[in-house]
Amino acid sequence: MIDQQKSTPHRATPETPIDYDRLMQANLARVFGERDAGRRIEAIRELYADDAVLHEPHASVRGHAAISEAVTALLTNLPQGFVFAAAGPAVGHHGAGRLQWRSGAPDGPVAVTGTDVAHFEGSLIRALYVFLDPIGA
Repeated sequence: MIDQQKSTPHRATPETPIDYDRLMQANLARVFGERDAGRRIEAIRELYADDAVLHEPHASVRGHAAISEAVTALLTNLPQGFVFAAAGPAVGHHGAGRLQWRSGAPDGPVAVTGTDVAHFEGSLIRALYVFLDPIGA
């Protein structure tokens, strides 16, 4: 589907099912883990539908530029060294996928955990819902 080094979007068909793990891991690393806005918007264009929606707990945005701006705002509010890491493989079926993740300093304690739930159209994210776990959960 998508090679994380050099990605090309493909439409899933019955013969080529959606690779939920690859796509959601790529989103975590190449969108939410990318501080360079130029590289991030390239990844968004490869992973998201043109009019995709990002739903965060306190806001929703639509479109590639708005998604990139929302991620910029998020990353600006996190310490420079924070990284996002998957807590396991993504799973999915029938066009919906789920990936649990954690974030914090690379060698420090986990500061926040959450779950991304994506609705796919083909192999493109149509909507991403970000759920944050309560502190201490």
